[in-house]
Amino acid sequence: MNLYIKSARIIDPNSKYHNQIMDIYIENDTIKNIAKNIKIPLKKSKEYEVFSAKNLHVSPGWFDLHVNFGDPGFEYRETLMTGTNAAAFGGYTGVLIMPNTKPFIDNIGLINYIKNKTKDNVVDVFPAGNITNKCEGNEIVEMHDMKKAGCLAFTDDKDSIDRHEIMKIALQYSKDCDTLIMNFPNNKSLSIGGTMHEGEISIQLGLKGIPSISEEITLNRDIRLCEYTNSKLHISYISTKESTKIIKEARRKGIQITSDVNIYNLFLTDNCVNNFDTRYKVLPPLRSLKDSKALIKALKENIIDVITTDHTPQENEDKKIDFIQAKYGIIGLETSFGLLGKYILPHLGITELINKIAINPRKILNIDIPSIKENKRANLTLFDPEKEWVFKKENIKSKSNNTPFISKNLRGKALAIYNNNQFIKCSNL
Repeated sequence: MNLYIKSARIIDPNSKYHNQIMDIYIENDTIKNIAKNIKIPLKKSKEYEVFSAKNLHVSPGWFDLHVNFGDPGFEYRETLMTGTNAAAFGGYTGVLIMPNTKPFIDNIGLINYIKNKTKDNVVDVFPAGNITNKCEGNEIVEMHDMKKAGCLAFTDDKDSIDRHEIMKIALQYSKDCDTLIMNFPNNKSLSIGGTMHEGEISIQLGLKGIPSISEEITLNRDIRLCEYTNSKLHISYISTKESTKIIKEARRKGIQITSDVNIYNLFLTDNCVNNFDTRYKVLPPLRSLKDSKALIKALKENIIDVITTDHTPQENEDKKIDFIQAKYGIIGLETSFGLLGKYILPHLGITELINKIAINPRKILNIDIPSIKENKRANLTLFDPEKEWVFKKENIKSKSNNTPFISKNLRGKALAIYNNNQFIKCSNL
C-alpha cells in the first residue's frame, strides 16, 4: 500500500523531523521520503493514495498496554476482530491483550491461537500470559516456553498476586528468561466486597469501599520484592496520590519499576457514582479529586510512564443491575484520544502524550518502537488533536456499549492509521 501524506505535523521525539510540517511518502510498508514538498511523478499517481486534512498531525502508531478482548471464551463481549476494529477506530496500531479469557492464557496453545487469529491485521495484537496456572495464584506458568512462543509479559491482571512467595518466584523466573511481570497492586483482604472508593461518598451511599491503602500496601510489597530479586516490574493501574509518592521514591533509589494509569482515573472521581450509576463502576475505583490531580502531576514528572484505556467490554445485563452486583469496566479504545485531548492534553502537551501512548508502552515491553524516519517501516497514527466531535453510539466498534460517554463532546480524534502495509481511515470503520 503506497501512501502520500500531505502537510502533516510530525510528533516523534525520536525523529529529526519532530514538530515540523512535512510531506511523507510511504511505499510498500516503508517510509521512502520525508520533505517539505514531495514531487511524485504523474505516472505513479495511480499507484498511491493521497491523504490530507486540516490540522493534520502524525505520530508513531499508538499502543494500548491493557485491553480485554474476551476471545476465547467470552466472545459475546468482544472478539479479536471487533476488538481490533475498536482499536483501529481509536487510532491504535498495537495492543497487549490481558489474559482474562476462558481458558486462560497460561500455555503455548493459547498464545499461538491469538497470534494465528490476528495475523496480518492492521493492528498488532500481542498476548500477555498469566503468571499462574488458571489464574489461581498458586503455580507459576512455564514462562520460558511461553515467551519463546511470543508472550510479551506475564500478569494475572485484576486478579492480583496475593501470595508473597509466588510474587517473589515470578520475579526471579522473569529475570531468568528476560521477560516482564505486571501486577495490579490490590490487597484482596482489604478490598474484598468493595464496589467503589472508600471515602465520604461510599459512606453516604452505604456501599462498602475499596480503601486506598489496599493498593499502597501491595505496591510497597511489590517494590520491595523487585528490589530484593534485582528484577524489573511493571505496576498496573495506579490510582492514588500516595502510590505516586511510593513510586517516585523507589525510582529515586534505582529500583527497576515502571507504571501505568487508567485514563478514567485521571479525570473522573467517586462523585460520578453518587446516583449509583454502574457505568462508572471500574477497578481500580474512581477515587478523590486530590488523587486524580496527583496522577496528572505524576505523568508530567514522568513518575507514571503510560496511559492505558483498560478497554473492558461488558454485556448490558451485567451493567444495568444493582450497583453491588454490576461488573467492573468501561470500553475505552474508541473514546480514548478524545478524552485525552479534552482533559489531559492541556496539562501534558502533545509530545509527552505521544510518549505515554505510543513510545513508552513499547519500550516497557522491549519491542520495536516505530519512528518517523526515512527507510523505516511505517507504523503511524494520523490525527487532529483539536478536532471537536460528539461520540455517538454508531461510533462504537466493540460488541459491547458499556460507556458513559455516548453523546459527550470530545476533543481530539484519530483520523487514520497505517501499519503492516495497510492504510485505514477511522471514519470508514
